[in-house]
Amino acid sequence: MRRRSFHLQKSRCSACAYPAARLRKYNWSEKALRRKTTGTGRMRYLRNVPRRFKSNFTEGTQAAPRRKGTAAAAS
Repeated sequence: MRRRSFHLQKSRCSACAYPAARLRKYNWSEKALRRKTTGTGRMRYLRNVPRRFKSNFTEGTQAAPRRKGTAAAAS
């Protein structure tokens, strides 16, 4: 499905500036920034960053085995 904002003769999108390398954004349109901002898409990488930050970005180690009685003893 083709978007109407893509100009066929110019071969350029008026909404996102495709095929330009950078996304089109202007600060004079506050609502447009809200629609396009971080978090409105998949965030494949950024979604996992807060969790990885808690473990200091440690990778490739095995998690310590969890004991059965520790949860009951702590409460």
